[in-house]
Amino acid sequence: MTVTPAHDIRTAPNAVARTAEDATEIVLTHEQVEQLGRDLDALRARIVDDLGETDRDYLYGIIRAQRKLEFAGRAMMFAPFLPPVWLAGVGALGVAKILDNMEIGHNVMHGQYDWMREDTYNSREFDWDTVCPGEQWKHSHNYLHHTFTNILGQDRDIGYGILRMARDQKWNPYFLGNLGYATALMLLFEWGVMLHDLEAENVIAGKRKWSDIKGLVKGMWRKASKQVAKDYIIWPALTGPFFASTLVGNAGANLIRNIWSYSIIFCGHFPSGAQTFTPEECENETKGRWYLRQMLGSANIHGSSLFHIMSGNLSHQIEHHLFPDVPANRYPEMAVEVREICERYGLPYNTGPLRRQLGSTWLKIAKLSLPNWMTRDDADVVVTVEPAPTAGAA
Repeated sequence: MTVTPAHDIRTAPNAVARTAEDATEIVLTHEQVEQLGRDLDALRARIVDDLGETDRDYLYGIIRAQRKLEFAGRAMMFAPFLPPVWLAGVGALGVAKILDNMEIGHNVMHGQYDWMREDTYNSREFDWDTVCPGEQWKHSHNYLHHTFTNILGQDRDIGYGILRMARDQKWNPYFLGNLGYATALMLLFEWGVMLHDLEAENVIAGKRKWSDIKGLVKGMWRKASKQVAKDYIIWPALTGPFFASTLVGNAGANLIRNIWSYSIIFCGHFPSGAQTFTPEECENETKGRWYLRQMLGSANIHGSSLFHIMSGNLSHQIEHHLFPDVPANRYPEMAVEVREICERYGLPYNTGPLRRQLGSTWLKIAKLSLPNWMTRDDADVVVTVEPAPTAGAA
């Protein structure tokens, strides 16, 4: 039997099905789920015990490549009179920004390289080439998102406060603009990430006061003003008569980074089959059930080794959600065993090429702009977990 991605998780026997009537149900016992957790713990322990010089060399190899691309890109933008060279420079700078944000910044700030005990490339000291303050991102992403992954009302990455990304989110006419909001978020993604911890929708609704956000706003201003000055004043000024073309080139490189980052991240969280959860479903969650939630709420993307590097290995989003503090260059080898574990327990392993995952993500955004009664829930697998045996049971 071919098992397709899950869209619901329930706890028997009092579960309320929220999925399509023709969905296939997979039933796991409490002990199976806990054993699944132990299997994944064992995998993580083996990889962590094996970390060493090869992983350090990988990180520093990516850093060298990123610096060379940035240098080449900025050098080629001195030639606006040669459009092909100038465009190549914009592209090289865009790739450098992608590497800085995704394969270096995102992973370093997750603590994936803290074990090296180095001064610069650790989760406490590193800052990235984007307008979002690192400390704020570590709160909204490392803590909130990775702890409460895909739990409605707790994981603010579900819709980023402006999109409807789950059928359990109450619909209102505002969401008719879902596609437009998503496009704006994609084009301005670094700014959306910066504003994420602010919870702007709660500020507008009067649920957060100025006293709650004053410190956040000051941090945003400091980081964003430095970034804007660097990208749109200092670097263009250094090119003298090419100020305007360099400014446009820097904006183009940021746009390339924004579109790519948004696409990879949304493909890992929201394609067809990726699941969301209610807080009630996650009450008294064990480590095994936490792992199960990560697996059912995530999706991978097929690609070459270069593709995985360019995605910061977030093309292995399932493995990243399971092991966020393990160096991402280890995710490809871990994915082999994670997939085997899924097959062993009859669980789905949501993966596919970029075009399919991206297409299904945008289709979901479009469908969720409409009330539920106008669209069909496309879920085809439901995972049911039997309750843990009560104390004293035979």
